[in-house]
Amino acid sequence: MNLKTQWLGLHLDNPFVPSASPLTRSLDTARALEDAGAGALVMYSLFEEAITAEEEAMVRFLHHQDHGHAEASSSLPDHMDFPGELDRYLEQLAALKASLDIPVVASLNGVTDGGWLGIAKLLQEGGADALELNVYYIAAAPWEESRSVEQRYIDLLKHLREEIDLPINMKLSPFFSSIGHMVKCLENAGARGVSLFNRFYQPDIHIDNLQLRHRLHPSGAADALLSMRWIAMLYRRVGVSLGATGGIYTAEDAIKLLLAGADVVHLCTALLQKGPAHLADIIAGTREWMEQQGFESIDAFRGRVSQYTVTDTSAFERTNYLHILDGYSFRPGVWR
Repeated sequence: MNLKTQWLGLHLDNPFVPSASPLTRSLDTARALEDAGAGALVMYSLFEEAITAEEEAMVRFLHHQDHGHAEASSSLPDHMDFPGELDRYLEQLAALKASLDIPVVASLNGVTDGGWLGIAKLLQEGGADALELNVYYIAAAPWEESRSVEQRYIDLLKHLREEIDLPINMKLSPFFSSIGHMVKCLENAGARGVSLFNRFYQPDIHIDNLQLRHRLHPSGAADALLSMRWIAMLYRRVGVSLGATGGIYTAEDAIKLLLAGADVVHLCTALLQKGPAHLADIIAGTREWMEQQGFESIDAFRGRVSQYTVTDTSAFERTNYLHILDGYSFRPGVWR
């Protein structure tokens, strides 16, 4: 059974790739993911805010200590003597590359076109096989035009493209007015792949103390349907790798996304909840289904149920909406 696939120009033994999560902070867990069959690994994200805040704190506590005491300036430690978040990230990258045989993808998370993107060079020098750029941006200002939001993503990618030669994967949210056009723009700007879709975690309201509270609501299997739909519509229409992320818990979930046309399937919450060994169960379930269906390779069925291949191409658009509403009926009840 041939599960091989290509993603971002990388050759993988299978399309199952754990996405950015705390799991990769532990070398033992990363090894367990590889042992369970991971085709590649995306590291936990390095956040723009963490980098800039650490730099500002270092300046404040080291370089401003000599105010009024000029003779003490020569006794101040060098900020290079204090390892920071970036140093720890590079150390973990080096450890993962030394311990694993599968590709390791570094992950940057930010929103501004700032000097922090130059860090990508260090990640490239550190041996990363590719880089994922996760632009987690909320357009909160009512006067901010959609075009300026899209341009932010494109400019970030272009700046990053100037820094490194590594293949770049863009992790996108579903909140674009024309997702297909946005993907094409990113392709033209140098992206090698996109991951659909990033979840924007929503704040909650505590009604007792009238304050916001920040809670993590895990994804559900229904979340994967949005990715499935757009991957099915983009398959064979764009020249970048298509990664599916969000709501993938079982082999059935993964198979649906591969049938839609995904090059890789990312897993996160399922592995956090059930452990790395769950990945082996998903791979085994996929193999079993392939054997039952008579498919000898992933390529044999990838995109079989995409908009490119189905007879009724409108099924991915308004037709689905109309069929569901037209066929819906209420259960019998007292009020009827």
